[in-house]
Formats: sequence, structure tokens, C-alpha cells
Amino acid sequence: MPTAALIVAAVAIVAILLVTARFYSAQRGRQRIDSDQRSQQLRERFGPEYDRTVAEKGDVRRAEDELASRQKRVTSFHIKPLTADEGKSFNDEWQVMQATFVDDPSTAVQQADELVGRVMAARGYPESDYAQRSADVSVDHPAILDHYRTAHELTLRDAAGQANTEDLRQAVLNSHALFNEMIEEPKAVETLPEAPVAVAAE
Repeated sequence: MPTAALIVAAVAIVAILLVTARFYSAQRGRQRIDSDQRSQQLRERFGPEYDRTVAEKGDVRRAEDELASRQKRVTSFHIKPLTADEGKSFNDEWQVMQATFVDDPSTAVQQADELVGRVMAARGYPESDYAQRSADVSVDHPAILDHYRTAHELTLRDAAGQANTEDLRQAVLNSHALFNEMIEEPKAVETLPEAPVAVAAE
């Protein structure tokens, strides 16, 4: 092959290699940007639950895959607000449960946990075990999740006969934090009370 042809071929090969290298470099850059954006979105969505999951999984990628999977699952639910009647009924039940605590704290703790589960079901969360329910709640209520975990841990201690009255009181208080958030979110539109009707003097 003539020298000129070899030079042209070599230049062409170098040019192809440069173009290929730039293409893959740009692709990696886009993937890095996409990954950074995904991480930022998950951090903002899950808050402290993001860091907890990373620590639990021991790997950022695995943790983010887990959180993204939770998010995808919950978007398939039909989450809805409670009606005014449902909210009032659940609040009334909570008051009855609180009154039970004085005479039977252990039963009250169990009732509080069951009530939270029924509120979640009424909102559109599917019935599931504690681990799955916690994962589902973490998507829209990450800030309150620690209260739910604490309530569950204290409930388990009570079942093992290792909880005192103060532990049970804390269990109910922590359950109430999630209960309140489920009841009040999204908040109902406030309406002004009707003006009193004036009565004509006789």
C-alpha cells in the first residue's frame, strides 16, 4: 500500500477513535448528571430516610434502587383524603382508645396500632405487614416514620412482657403522630362559621 494511503487510513482511524471517545465521554457525563439528579430528588423526597436506607444497605446505588422501587409502588396506589365523616369517626375511635389506656394500657396500644392501619387502608394504602407498611409510608410521610418505628418497637416489647406503663404511653403518643398526619393530610379547606341570624326585637 502506498505511503499516502497508509497516512490517510491512519488519520481516518484516529478520527474514528476520537469521535468514539467523545461519544462515550458525553454519554458518561449524561449518565452522571442523571444519577446526580436522581440522588438529589430521592434525598429531597425521603429526607432522613434516605440516609437511613444508605446506612442499612451499605451502598448508595442499592439504597437508591430500593427507594425508587418504593416510590414506584406507591404511585400505583389510589391515595385519597378521608371524608369529613371518616375523619370524625376515626377521631372518635381514638378518643375511646385513649380512655381505655387508663385501665388497660396494653390493649390501648394494640388498638392504636390497629386504628393506624385502618386509617391507612381508608386512605388507599393496601393491607400489609409492618415492614411493607413502613416502606409505603416512607414515600409520602418520611418525617413521621421514626414515630411509627418507635411505636412498633415498643408494641413488640409489650408483647414480650418487657414494657412498662411509660413505654406504652410513648407507644400511643408515637402512633398518634402518624395517625394525625394520616387524618389531616391533605388538610381540608377551612370554612368560616355562618353569621348568626339576627332576631328582631319583639
